[in-house]
Amino acid sequence: MSLGESTSDSARLFSDDSEAEAAEEQSGPGAQRPQGESPSGVSRVRALLTVLILCYINLLNYMDRFTVAGVLPDIEHYFGIDDGKSGLLQTVFICSYMFLAPFFGYLGDRYNRKFIMSFGIAFWSIVTLASSYTPKDHFWALLLTRGLVGVGEASYSTIAPTIIADLYVKGKRTNMLSIFYFAIPVGSGLGYIVGSQVGNIAQDWHWALRVTPGLGLIAVLLLLFVVQEPKRGAIEARPEHHLHQTSWLTDLQALSRNRSFVLSTFGFTAVAFVTGSLALWAPTFLFRAAVFTGEKAPCVEGHCASSDSLIFGVITCVTGILGVATGVQVSRQLRKTTPRADPLVCAAGLLLSSPFLYLAIVFAQTSTIATYIFIFLGETFLSMNWAIVADILLYVVVPTRRSTAEALQIVVSHLLGDAGSPYLIGVVSDSLRKTDSFLWQFRSLQLSLLLCAFVAVVGGAFFLATALFIEEDRHRAENFIPTDDEPIVVPKSGRSTRVPVSSVLI
Repeated sequence: MSLGESTSDSARLFSDDSEAEAAEEQSGPGAQRPQGESPSGVSRVRALLTVLILCYINLLNYMDRFTVAGVLPDIEHYFGIDDGKSGLLQTVFICSYMFLAPFFGYLGDRYNRKFIMSFGIAFWSIVTLASSYTPKDHFWALLLTRGLVGVGEASYSTIAPTIIADLYVKGKRTNMLSIFYFAIPVGSGLGYIVGSQVGNIAQDWHWALRVTPGLGLIAVLLLLFVVQEPKRGAIEARPEHHLHQTSWLTDLQALSRNRSFVLSTFGFTAVAFVTGSLALWAPTFLFRAAVFTGEKAPCVEGHCASSDSLIFGVITCVTGILGVATGVQVSRQLRKTTPRADPLVCAAGLLLSSPFLYLAIVFAQTSTIATYIFIFLGETFLSMNWAIVADILLYVVVPTRRSTAEALQIVVSHLLGDAGSPYLIGVVSDSLRKTDSFLWQFRSLQLSLLLCAFVAVVGGAFFLATALFIEEDRHRAENFIPTDDEPIVVPKSGRSTRVPVSSVLI
């Protein structure tokens, strides 16, 4: 072997191209990938269908999550509960969802993701249907079933983005993630709309919870018969058999040292805090404001807030689409001048949303139109974060740790964000209420919601800090090389084989 040939082999040892070539060699002698087939093993058409199906399920996910918020005044009247107990409906759901996310993240990094999601969605649909039959004297049963819904949703939310990451890279991945995350505000808005309108038509809020279960079973069938499991990391020329699995504790240690991941997770926690608070309490707050100003009569017979939930749902849908699209486009243009574009856009979104949310809460007692305008602007800026935060995670974390990273981000953002924020807002509202008059029902909730504007500013600061480290962490993830005794690919007799690092280091 000549010196030139030796150098060539050594260079390929640590290059992405050599890994891609090794993947082809291991498929058998003379094996070649069919023309037009992606390295992920999924055709272009099937990949697009997969993204659309995942978007559909994500839409159902958030639609189901916020159906309860659309009929919350009716639920409060039906069970005779205060704001603190009302806030528990969202908190128990988020807590179960949050604590089970690491478990499903661990499974998602190691086993067939399609089957895990199918099980979770089927379970979530059945439990949601069961929650619609809660009797009047058993509020605890509604809390229990809402908690169990989080089990099913945890199995989906931690895994779905990693499938998209294994189907697309770079600009296409960002576009597909933006489509995927459009479903969050649109699904949330549809939850308010469908919940309030179905409950109003049926004259019974229980029927609002019976819409998504049937649609969920359709999603399970689509997952099983249409979606194809892609190869982990293959689209990035780093298949999963090159990036070997490490222990869960090793994954957590590596993620804890990833500064961009940690700081962006805390920034996203602020987004979760604000959206969780507004998601549950905004329609109720708008209804109480209308009662306070004399525009509406108090709720005495149920079926209370259908119009407020409808309007807020429409605003959520429109601002979500506008915000996600704007965030992605601004980030794409800003990347031409700075590689720190993504965290800077996230920071700007939160910092700009804060004053508009403050004005929306303050103006509720004087002008309904001004309130809706400020809510529109505040939610638009807040929605700029969704797709970008997901993209940040995917490009600063190596493929074999992404489900675990998604799960860890879910735990932290929900633990410190929307797991407690609805309950916290409700408890603060109850503590500030001096009497049970309509004036103090409105005023106490208004004062407690002002906390959202402050948290948004804190979140913006975390994203500004992320911008300091994003370049370094992205470069490290894109050029990740297994170390210690993780197997690596080395040339041997013109072929590729895998041996421990300790056996080749001298």
